[in-house]
Amino acid sequence: MARRNKIYEGKAKIIYEGPEAGTIVQYFKDDATAFNAQKKDVIEGKGVLNNRLCEYFMVGLNQIGVPTHFIKRLNMREQLCKSCEIVPLEVIVRNYAAGTMSKRLGLEEGTQLPRPIVEYCYKDDSLGDPLVSEEHIAAFGWASQQDMDDILSLALRVNDFLSGVMYGVGIKLIDFKIEIGRVYDGDYQRLIVADEISPDSCRLWDMETGQKLDKDVFRRDLGNLADAYTEVATRLGVMPKTSTPITKPTLIN
Repeated sequence: MARRNKIYEGKAKIIYEGPEAGTIVQYFKDDATAFNAQKKDVIEGKGVLNNRLCEYFMVGLNQIGVPTHFIKRLNMREQLCKSCEIVPLEVIVRNYAAGTMSKRLGLEEGTQLPRPIVEYCYKDDSLGDPLVSEEHIAAFGWASQQDMDDILSLALRVNDFLSGVMYGVGIKLIDFKIEIGRVYDGDYQRLIVADEISPDSCRLWDMETGQKLDKDVFRRDLGNLADAYTEVATRLGVMPKTSTPITKPTLIN
């Protein structure tokens, strides 16, 4: 088997060159990190779950006309994606106060917001991904005004889709973050949802009990992270209900 060229390795994924021009292979690791990688662990099976859940969400978005970089899942840990130029922003959509928003504004976690609030953070681990305004984005040329209009529209459409999907299985979508990529067709540019959508990048609470089913389980030492992600996958039908939430899950193809 030919050695693949690694393009980039992040906290939770490795990106390799794809088999064809304009493609990449995204490999999901079992590494769990929090607080800008100050807290680390390896959760066996986490990468498998995130790969399968990411596939589920990306396929759903593609089906309703929200463009993503996802092409297909290759195996238990890898997916084939379109290569794109990542806009250097984390786009965060908040439906309820939690995490840093609660700390910044003194809001009790779980407080429903008057409407979805979209925030932007500059992607730079060394700076702690600082919160930035549209003025910063325009001034430093990270995205044009047209880009920002399109990014806002994409973020809110993803929010509508994810909120509905989660509501249907008794899960409240508190917030999530996405990344946006630019793809080019000649001189024409369009924006697509890139990176991943998984419990790593969302806050998910059980609607009845408030139990956390996302990476806050790891951040706050609330239990077994693999069990929480397995619960999300089971409710969505990604895993059979008879599966035992263990470290090496059996997934439905």
